[in-house]
Amino acid sequence: MPRSRIIAGVEIGTSKVAVLVGEVIDGRSLNIIALGQATSRGVRKGVIYDTAAAGHSVHAALRSAEHNAGAAIESVYLAVTGGHLDGFENSGVVTVEDADNWVSPNDVQRAAQSARAKALPDGRLYLTHVRGRAFLDGSENPHPIKQQGSKLELRYWHIHASRREVENLLWVINGYNDLNVQEVIPGSIASGHIATTPEERGLGALVVDIGAGTTDYALYRKGKVERTGVIPVGGDHLTNDLSMAFRISFKQAESLKLRYGTALLEPDKSRKVMLMGDYQIGDRELPLHSITRVINLRLGETLAFIKNKLGSAISQQNTPAGVLLTGGTAQMPQIATLGRQIFGVETRVADSPDWIRREDLRSPEFHSVIGLLRFGVQGGALDDVAQPQTKSGFWPRIGQFFK
Repeated sequence: MPRSRIIAGVEIGTSKVAVLVGEVIDGRSLNIIALGQATSRGVRKGVIYDTAAAGHSVHAALRSAEHNAGAAIESVYLAVTGGHLDGFENSGVVTVEDADNWVSPNDVQRAAQSARAKALPDGRLYLTHVRGRAFLDGSENPHPIKQQGSKLELRYWHIHASRREVENLLWVINGYNDLNVQEVIPGSIASGHIATTPEERGLGALVVDIGAGTTDYALYRKGKVERTGVIPVGGDHLTNDLSMAFRISFKQAESLKLRYGTALLEPDKSRKVMLMGDYQIGDRELPLHSITRVINLRLGETLAFIKNKLGSAISQQNTPAGVLLTGGTAQMPQIATLGRQIFGVETRVADSPDWIRREDLRSPEFHSVIGLLRFGVQGGALDDVAQPQTKSGFWPRIGQFFK
């Protein structure tokens, strides 16, 4: 009989908690069987500031997901984001041991260990070591094993996080029936591998995931994650800017954004729209040009920050597959056009993979949580991501920090 296990991808966002349940059969195939969601509480810019409130939201989403699935979740793959995430490149360089300079798997392992050996400051925790390009005697060589050379270099992008913030996430999940967190995965990598195809990653691409509280990005080059980052700005900041500009409530501003928001300026400065549209007391006219200007400025500033951060890495030569936008805010009209103006390369809203048949999951806001399930099926590989593996998952690996 086929062996199966029930896993869940969990994304604790600023606006909502999403739990996607999948059945993994024989460790290879995945059936997505249920979705559970709840309004997020106690979370700001991807970081938990009230564990009790966040716990209620997360547990409500987990209960909903299990009810819809008709099965108990066995383990969780958890997305992490927030301004506390950081990364750096560090290489491991070793001399090939063989007398005739033939590279062995042991040489690759020693180079990988050397690259990961850098100590972190107190309060920091490694999440992921992402293997990048390999070089043999200074020349790029993607498959160095059984090749001849004297010096092997492996480049890694190392992602680390605040130990306290990760602990809070784990406590919240573990508080639901002692549920086990198998892996904690940067949201940029989870969404990036769903928003792109292997061919696009091979050519070179940038994925920008704009959520409610944060914007995560992942840069791919020659099929590898070369760099990631998080900006603590997202769709809620557009709403907040509108609220302050027009002195209206956050709820009114959110409605205004959803009804009239666009990433490009409205050219007709005389065009007016109604704040509420019900012509009741308090309703009033607002200039559409001003609404779009507020949104255009904030979105443009966010995308320009990424462009300036990555510099020449974003170009027709280095990222011929262009920029792919994902996340809930990627549904903003004209955002791809704004992206093309800022990045100077082809920009589009990422499509969902063809194997996602459920229409309610084809929105870009679910790319990250779908990516978590894919990570679970592939056993922590995702083509180029290396994490230490244990039978008990991520929780025991940081259990020492709770003592």
